[in-house]
Amino acid sequence: MAGPFAFFAVFFAYPVAAIVGRGFTTDGAWQFGRVGDVLSRPDILGVLWFTTWQALASTVLTLLIALPGAYVFARFAFPGKQLLRAVVTVPFVLPTVVVGTAFLALLGRGGLLDELWGVRLDTTVWAILLAHVFFNYAVVVRTVGGLWSQLDPRQEEAARVLGAGRLAAWWRVTLPALAPAVAAAALMVFLFTFTSFGVVQILGGPGFATLEVEIYRQTAQLLDLPTAAVLTLVQFAAVGVILAVHAGTVRRRETALRLVDPEQTARRPRGAGQWALLGGVLATVALLILLPLAVLVERSLDGPGGYGFAYYRALASVDASGGTFLVPPLEAIWNSLRYALVATAIAVVVGGLAAAALTRRAGRLVRGFDALLMLPLGVSAVTVGFGFLITLDKPPLDLRASWILVPLAQALVGVPFVVRTMLPVLRAVDGRLREAAAVLGASPLRAWREVDLPLVRRATLVAAGFAFAVSLGEFGATVFIARPDRPTLPVAVARLLGRPGELNYGQAMALSTVLMVVCAVSLLALERIRTDRAGEF
Repeated sequence: MAGPFAFFAVFFAYPVAAIVGRGFTTDGAWQFGRVGDVLSRPDILGVLWFTTWQALASTVLTLLIALPGAYVFARFAFPGKQLLRAVVTVPFVLPTVVVGTAFLALLGRGGLLDELWGVRLDTTVWAILLAHVFFNYAVVVRTVGGLWSQLDPRQEEAARVLGAGRLAAWWRVTLPALAPAVAAAALMVFLFTFTSFGVVQILGGPGFATLEVEIYRQTAQLLDLPTAAVLTLVQFAAVGVILAVHAGTVRRRETALRLVDPEQTARRPRGAGQWALLGGVLATVALLILLPLAVLVERSLDGPGGYGFAYYRALASVDASGGTFLVPPLEAIWNSLRYALVATAIAVVVGGLAAAALTRRAGRLVRGFDALLMLPLGVSAVTVGFGFLITLDKPPLDLRASWILVPLAQALVGVPFVVRTMLPVLRAVDGRLREAAAVLGASPLRAWREVDLPLVRRATLVAAGFAFAVSLGEFGATVFIARPDRPTLPVAVARLLGRPGELNYGQAMALSTVLMVVCAVSLLALERIRTDRAGEF
């Protein structure tokens, strides 16, 4: 635990504590009265209210739309199922900037709906809610559907034999077993939407702001650190409560009904009702997931002289960006790939050590450490990024001019995915195998190499793939620390969207398409190597 703990202490706890401390001190004196002053402001209360109710609305809407999909993937066998499972998971690993850009191309000014029917939904809450459902659809399908596929259907059949109707049997037998998974998925969706940044920043306009967006405004635009510090603490407290409840639901999910092989529960649809359900889910995937991505690609090809690669060619020129960049936007692709590879290596090492430590010991300290590893998913990335600038500026950690700063920030987001992917697999390794190897004379290192590594190699590859995808799309912290001559893809997209002009808009669509393709290819590769037990994602 020492290595991961030191990593999080230096690159997460220290920057966050420093930025919060600066917001609460004046001339060396603590000013805790600012909490009441900030939280009593009408504009801040409006941000808190909007953050909460849009997260609740996004969660409910996601559950309503995704639960039928979870059932279809769990109980039905049909051609192309594995490919479709990968397709619905693509939005989850897409950067929020790309999600916002895709829905802007669909719902915004000059978008598909605007061209066909003169309807614009950007700068409305409906665009935000739909983008959140798009982003989190896979969370419900994979979390709930993964457990649903392993529930023994004979439990429900036995209830029906004893006289219960189909609905009553599902309500009394299946739903209680699924409840922990549904709760876990709902809490994760609520967490991701409660801390939403890129989607709200692009689609919400000036009229809507979540806590994360408001922290960015107060920090980067208004330089009001006291207000940003109070909002950071509020978000930190809310995320801590959500993660604590989520940990409880995960433990309950592990004690659900006895599980069976998913291959034994899936069968071809029977009857008109089941075929209609399958068709409805396929239509939902087409409209909700494929259509925004297709429109994004179409807009990237629709240049001034008709369809072609004009916007992609413009990415190779500094002049085409109108002074937005010091280097050609195309370099953002190579910068992002290099940063993401380094961040992946860091995340796999730190996350792998943490997962190994969590499997060897139990107790409150370990459970607290497990919760600490999840905090970067919910704590303001904006605060982390700005904290990097004001803390890592003195020897021996004077890193502000170093390229490693970006991968370090990205690795913070990747570590939780590595831990949650590797932990269930490591826990499944029978400790008696290690003991047998030790009895036969193997050292601890050789026992790990000969026993653990072959069993977790595939999970490690899956974890590395997830860490690479999320590192590639990290935006909240990177927007502060990426140097102007070394922008990343999400930062480049945001800068292009922030400038007027058709050429800038087209280049943003082209870069977003490139980022989407890289993430999608990474995920499709993961689906070929992962197993059903390879982690919670």
